[in-house]
Amino acid sequence: MRIEIKPKPLTREAFKKFGEVIEKEGRESMIINRGSAEKFYEVCNMDANEKGVKSILHIYIGKGREFPLHINMLEKHPYFSQTFVPRSKEPFYCVVALGGREPDLSTLEIFKTNGDQGVHLNRGTWHFPLICIEDKQEFIVLDGVGINLDEKKVIECVEYNMQDKEIFLIKD
Repeated sequence: MRIEIKPKPLTREAFKKFGEVIEKEGRESMIINRGSAEKFYEVCNMDANEKGVKSILHIYIGKGREFPLHINMLEKHPYFSQTFVPRSKEPFYCVVALGGREPDLSTLEIFKTNGDQGVHLNRGTWHFPLICIEDKQEFIVLDGVGINLDEKKVIECVEYNMQDKEIFLIKD
């Protein structure tokens, strides 16, 4: 059975079970540095508190996807949260689901950002890899990496194959 899903707008309320929306709208701020900057504080809480994990920053450049897009896998990061902050000011899609050892597909949701919003995925949130609408969209990505402590490697990413599922993201 083929399931086609249209994305819904990304809001804090709709996304809160998966993580946090990265945006300044509706957030408290303060003027700092003798009036030369405005600080929006505690926009999200990075979670990389496992022994042997450190927080890192990357820059991703995403390729535009073709739609309808087959949602053929999900992944999660069991030992750290992950944050995507767009630099390109273009909307992108975020596919997320809750679950434990496997994703609970009854909780699968698809969100569309407004171009100024980013997403902070809670540790262990199942998600599809970055879905760019346009080519060469840039993102600052904060997540974690495991440090090899006596060969006890941290599992940075767990994948769940959904090749047999007929779930498609329909571009709005």
